[in-house]
Amino acid sequence: MFHRDLRILIILLLSGALTPLHPIPARAADSRQALPNIILILCDDMGFSDLGCYGGEIRTPNLDRLAANGIRFTDFHNNAKCSETRATLLTGLWHQQTGMLWRHDHATIPELLAKGGYHTAISGKWHLHGHPMDHGFTRFFGFLGGTINYFTGTGWGSRKPDLYNEREPWTPDENFYSTDAFTDHGIRFIEEMTSETSGSDPFFLYLAYNAPHFPLQAPHEDIASYQGQYDEGWDELRRQRYETMLRMGLISEDSWRLSPRDPKVEAWESLTSPERQFLIPMMEVYAAMIDRLDQNIGRLIDYLEETGRLENTLIFFLSDNGACPYQRQRTDKMVPGTSESEVAYDARWANLCNTPLRLYKQYAHHGGTLTPMIAHWPAGIGNPGTLESRTAHIVDIFPTLLEISGVDYPDRLAGSDLQPLEGLSFADCLQSRTPISINLRPLPIFWEFNGHHAVRSGPWKLVAERGAPWELYQITSDVTETRDLSATHPEIVTSLTTVYNQWAERVGATQHSRASKLSPSTQSQLFDLSRITDQPEHE
Repeated sequence: MFHRDLRILIILLLSGALTPLHPIPARAADSRQALPNIILILCDDMGFSDLGCYGGEIRTPNLDRLAANGIRFTDFHNNAKCSETRATLLTGLWHQQTGMLWRHDHATIPELLAKGGYHTAISGKWHLHGHPMDHGFTRFFGFLGGTINYFTGTGWGSRKPDLYNEREPWTPDENFYSTDAFTDHGIRFIEEMTSETSGSDPFFLYLAYNAPHFPLQAPHEDIASYQGQYDEGWDELRRQRYETMLRMGLISEDSWRLSPRDPKVEAWESLTSPERQFLIPMMEVYAAMIDRLDQNIGRLIDYLEETGRLENTLIFFLSDNGACPYQRQRTDKMVPGTSESEVAYDARWANLCNTPLRLYKQYAHHGGTLTPMIAHWPAGIGNPGTLESRTAHIVDIFPTLLEISGVDYPDRLAGSDLQPLEGLSFADCLQSRTPISINLRPLPIFWEFNGHHAVRSGPWKLVAERGAPWELYQITSDVTETRDLSATHPEIVTSLTTVYNQWAERVGATQHSRASKLSPSTQSQLFDLSRITDQPEHE
């Protein structure tokens, strides 16, 4: 088997697959059918199995509804980090090629869709260079940084207000909660954009929620509904999630083995009562944040349905990276939830949220990159409820939207030569009346952030943590990356190393030889439970 796979790698090298794709003329839009509206929903720091339709215990009936009437992807990937995912998502380039939108030799989705007759708006988190309205969006409500207080809108790092309506600072009232506000303004933007042309022109809405990113803050009534839900602890809940995923048919036991608990994380049974009382509320609040996110997506769905727009609106929902392993406890407010608390859960609960995968946000392993991805489009998708196993990446969303909208990708824009798109359209998957699965992607996928790096080609994935050697996995039979084959297939390691290093040199990523010499990452973190004394009982 590996000889055939090695030949595939050699063909990729010799055929120039490591060079970017030249733009292919977009399919002309069918004049008999109106162009679809497009809503791209991005949540922040959510684990692979947190949603009900991906095996989680958190109540997400509205996202479950989108999944039941759309497509759930099981092998869809992001860049494992906030800004890096957003840069690739909006440009169709590897994030190293964009300078987080500092550079000028790229186009953005809103810029090109606007040329195709779309209205464009963003509500939520930006976290890139400049201002959204300088990059193709005609409307903006949200914040420019990476993290805000959900109740006050102040930036995590600056502790200063970071909310804007268009280009003007915006002051929230006492009832402000960011997830609600981003939905309110997203709906308002749709109303305004469609009223301008009596609904004759389509719209593109980028709805970039900050939930469930830390700080862990949620309305009291949502938190109360999860009281006691996590008393069993992460070991039992990982097992329950895994069994649910198997029953749903989302995964198969032979290729999706439940990865062992993170070796840094204690067995739940070994914890004292005070330690559990310290940790349990964090997950209760986190679940409440996702629940509230789902409620707001339900409001959006209801609005689209009531106004007759749901049928021909293409909705994507995904996360910018996997669950976050950072330990945050910036104030003495120990119990999370309120506007005064500034706590994040650590790798302990993140390990649960990424069930059954290994590792977390920032890592190039699947716990960092594999995202729930739901596509919903009643007018286009012919097989609602489909599970799609093809390998895809956020770099593919841009060419997909261009094909669906009938917009061409130009060689130049605003006086600058453009870098060619790097992804592959999966529009056929969305528009097919029969299920299509392409498991062996014809082009490699690459990851690199802060020294964590990987390449995936055909059935193989070569991946390394910062400061560590390569690991090799045959992903088609080992999605959870539990059996390292680097020692038994050194020739594939050598070939894929060449593939990765050539790409890294082309786009400006860190090459393996340098990354392997860096100090190990310290961002997978745990609270020091030896300092925990009796905590107040959580409400």
